[in-house]
Amino acid sequence: MNDFSHDKQILRELGKRKYEIGSLSVQQEIVSLWKRLNSLEHVRPLVLITEIPWHEIATKRHELVPQCRDRFLAQIEIGLRRELYQWDHFACDMVVEPVIYSQVVCDPTSCYADYGLEPQLIRMPDAKDVLYEPLIKSLDDIEKIKSPKVWVDVDLTLKRQNLLDEIFDGVIPVETRGIVHQWHTPWDVAVRWYGVERLLFDMYDNPELVKGVVKRLCDLTGDVLDLQEADGLRDVGTGNWMTGSGGLGFTDELPNRRGMSNVTPKDQWGCGNAQVFSEVSPEFHEEFSLRYERPILERFGLTYYGCCEPLHHKIDMLKSIKNLRKISMSPQANLNIAAEHVTDEFVLSVKPNPAYLAYDVFKPDQVIAETKKSLDALNNCCAEIILKDITTIRNEPNRLDLWADSVMSVVENL
Repeated sequence: MNDFSHDKQILRELGKRKYEIGSLSVQQEIVSLWKRLNSLEHVRPLVLITEIPWHEIATKRHELVPQCRDRFLAQIEIGLRRELYQWDHFACDMVVEPVIYSQVVCDPTSCYADYGLEPQLIRMPDAKDVLYEPLIKSLDDIEKIKSPKVWVDVDLTLKRQNLLDEIFDGVIPVETRGIVHQWHTPWDVAVRWYGVERLLFDMYDNPELVKGVVKRLCDLTGDVLDLQEADGLRDVGTGNWMTGSGGLGFTDELPNRRGMSNVTPKDQWGCGNAQVFSEVSPEFHEEFSLRYERPILERFGLTYYGCCEPLHHKIDMLKSIKNLRKISMSPQANLNIAAEHVTDEFVLSVKPNPAYLAYDVFKPDQVIAETKKSLDALNNCCAEIILKDITTIRNEPNRLDLWADSVMSVVENL
């Protein structure tokens, strides 16, 4: 029998602090702001930092180094340490909840699943990137794309729940949670079997093959959604997690009944993108991707679209998604053009340039200037600012603190 006494002491101290922070009245104030923004009310732009280079921070901040001996508990510890550190240093508009979530052990939890095809990588000498060997070369090859197996490990889910209940008893509540949100991005998956350059050529040279691949993947996605629902693997979608590459999903427009049975996609946020179509016209984007994505996205209560691709010139196309609520605005997007096409219909999820954090010298004035320029261009549109894709902070953790202070100084003084 495992002795968790060492790990238990560590986790209880972290859990105690999480509960104290999560019980602060400011948490509900921030939740209210997210709800209002997600309902298209004109609040100040809300700000989050994600995709953080924790490995760099941990080399300078030893409080982030895990001490638990058990592998599973070490993952819980890492999550707690990072959450508490972020709250202390660059919280922006993050929310800390007075609860520990124990995740249902199941798969798949997104479209990044096992379709029976293993990507074949082509690595060039001294190159840092890779190419993909085409696996789908004819219409017959489409049948090689198999439906992912949907499974749940009830025993392991219960075992983990009981363990966390014991560890955090009297300190912080523990709740079992199913799938609350997942990506549906067929071309992010299929391009690994197809190849980017070949895909772009085949939209002209072999359009039926391109359409066949994306239709197959979207059909299988629908099957997976049905099976997840039948197995009771879903949980309500309003809460403290990111929707797509955007902000937090708090909303009064979706059910908020923890542990409710028969959760359907209509009770959740959906999200999608087609990043490989960044240089493709809106007409081709519609013909070769969105027309197949749309039925999946519209199964959800609310939907977010986009990630790292510029979409300012495709907003009229995206308006065809009936339940669309948020649109990603990558660093390459033209916010002036986007604002011309959006009134009070959507939240624009603005992605500031993370490169400022990678320069030899970090200059907060550059961040402040970029933020002001972006907000001027948005012309009072509903917006959030999500810093992501942070490749490096040059081993200077304080850069994130300064970035957060700089941006918050702008948005809180509008």
